[in-house]
Amino acid sequence: MTGFKSDFLNVLQSRGFIHQCSDFDGLDALAAKGQATAYVGYDCTARSLHIGNFLTMMMLYWLQQTGNKPITLMGGGTTMVGDPSGKDETRAMRTVEEIEANKASIRGVFAKVLRYGDGATDAIMLDNADWLTKLNWIEMLRDIGRHFSVNRMLTMDSVKLRLEREQEMSFIEFNYMVCQAYDFVELSRRAGCRLQMGGSDQWGNIVNGVELGRRMGTEQLFALTTPLLTTASGAKMGKTAQGAIWLNADQCSPYEFWQYWRNTEDADVVKFLKLFTTLPLSEIEKLGALQGAEINEAKKALADAATTLLHGEEAARTAAETARRTFEEGAIAENLPTVLIPEHESKFFYGPDGLSVIIAAQLAKLAKSNGEARRLVEGRGLRINDIIVTELLRTLTPADLRDGVIKLSQGRKRHVLIKPS
Repeated sequence: MTGFKSDFLNVLQSRGFIHQCSDFDGLDALAAKGQATAYVGYDCTARSLHIGNFLTMMMLYWLQQTGNKPITLMGGGTTMVGDPSGKDETRAMRTVEEIEANKASIRGVFAKVLRYGDGATDAIMLDNADWLTKLNWIEMLRDIGRHFSVNRMLTMDSVKLRLEREQEMSFIEFNYMVCQAYDFVELSRRAGCRLQMGGSDQWGNIVNGVELGRRMGTEQLFALTTPLLTTASGAKMGKTAQGAIWLNADQCSPYEFWQYWRNTEDADVVKFLKLFTTLPLSEIEKLGALQGAEINEAKKALADAATTLLHGEEAARTAAETARRTFEEGAIAENLPTVLIPEHESKFFYGPDGLSVIIAAQLAKLAKSNGEARRLVEGRGLRINDIIVTELLRTLTPADLRDGVIKLSQGRKRHVLIKPS
């Protein structure tokens, strides 16, 4: 559908966010009046959110910028159940203490993108543990469970795909979609929420909430999903050889975050500029027109804008300068990620034989195993202080220290400082 009345849907469509919607006309009319209160749910399965979550946070950002109200829903209750979507086995059960610790750790990231407060379009944060943990089992079955068809639940991708692969699904996981659907109804009643947004893998769960609201007498509810992103080469967005790209600075430094965007494939630059920055489309169009080596300027603009949005202008400027010094000057920049050599390994570093570069590469998280580290060396992909390592038996010793640290590099793009304890 094209030519929306609402700025919200026009912005989302022009920037590539829209995948599916349960009712474009109804949602468009609601958003045009500034009455589209919407939520995205975030389970507390880790200490930090990741880039996939950043995408839905940007949907909430544009919702707010176009005069509507966002809700960030913390999944304190649903995390106890575990979302089976996209999984071949039951998620690890987390204790209440672990969930609370994760929740506390990820709360702060939202305020970097959204404006919270008491105003009409200010964001609010709620926690589904406030109602899910208080449900009486028998009342839940009678008042909520009776509206669900097991036949229909079995057709949902989160269930069907697991069963087709003959992977066991626990009863607790089977109930996840019930909990998520009820969240939508509860948010409608508590906060006037009419829209749930999420990734396309959540479509079935979100539509269940729309249907449950209809059966339980809420105002009409709406579903809107964004495409699940892959890079131009087919890799899952936000996944690297070193693992997920986290949003918390203590798990992924602003430099590493900046560098992730700087290393974007040429074919993805425009798409990511639209989705992960607030740059005007006219400016993105100019950046997208750059050809040859000049495309690197567009990648730097992407890295600057995305890092500024999440970590602030100063952090982005520092990361860019660190990258410039590292790549253009070959300098050892103090703002690079630093790994402290554990005491039990330092004894080798200061010993007569030194610390094996194979071990050092793993300490620096440039390799996950001895075999991977050996292949890195054999492929001439490991450097010590910008000099290629050519010997598998190469060791690190105090003679390699430069200003108290050693720069270990994977190729020319990933650098880590090693510091003996």
